[in-house]
Amino acid sequence: MQKPKTPKRSSDAASRPKGANGKRRPARPRSLYTSDEVREIFRRFAIQRPEPKGELEHVNAFTLLVAVVLSAQATDAGVNKATRPLFAIADTPQKMLALGEEKVGQYIRTIGLWRNKAKNVIALSEALIRDHGGEVPADRDQLTRLPGVGRKTANVVLNMAFGEKTMAVDTHIFRIGNRIGLAPGRTPEEVEQELIRIIPDDYMRHAHHWLILHGRYVCKARNPDCELCVIADLCKWPDKTSSVAAPLVPLPPVEVMAEAVHQAGQ
Repeated sequence: MQKPKTPKRSSDAASRPKGANGKRRPARPRSLYTSDEVREIFRRFAIQRPEPKGELEHVNAFTLLVAVVLSAQATDAGVNKATRPLFAIADTPQKMLALGEEKVGQYIRTIGLWRNKAKNVIALSEALIRDHGGEVPADRDQLTRLPGVGRKTANVVLNMAFGEKTMAVDTHIFRIGNRIGLAPGRTPEEVEQELIRIIPDDYMRHAHHWLILHGRYVCKARNPDCELCVIADLCKWPDKTSSVAAPLVPLPPVEVMAEAVHQAGQ
């Protein structure tokens, strides 16, 4: 009896799906870190900030949704300054719709792209009333159908308002993912998927806040403060200026740090 031939294993390149042009798609880059290293990174972040919070001020799921929509190409501090008086009188879709686009625009004139954003806030308020009984849906697909709401915004709302383990990739997380090789990706969605793949489930609830805050205050776009980094010894960025981890101690609440940065910039 003839011994059956063992089929040849296809190479990774040959097994990758083809794109529209018939060429093999390039392999998606993977994290440079082992699972133990990833767990250690987030263990340290958890000690630094046991209960991390976003910096956008809000009073409910609706005001959170509006704040995140307004935060595109704007600073959280700038959004908060504009929305404090707005949310004091309009914290539901019904109240926001009653204000109207022109009045909403007056409140948010200091925010970039305010005209288009005012239009989106009124349109999403209408959609929430019409399609969801005035409630913010706890579903990504339904959220991204709302005017002005993209995948990142939906992920923030799902995480902060509904406690889902999502990964909202903003400019900070995209930068960190690629800079230090934690989750390389050509697009925010590629970085998101790689982070979801590698981050231990017990750290996913707060992971996106830890990464955002690390990018905002330590691994900054310009002049990263490697000497203040608690993962400097693990970091694989070739241009880092320190290989010694900063002391691992709990940090002040994020609003205190934000105020300190604001005062330093004045």
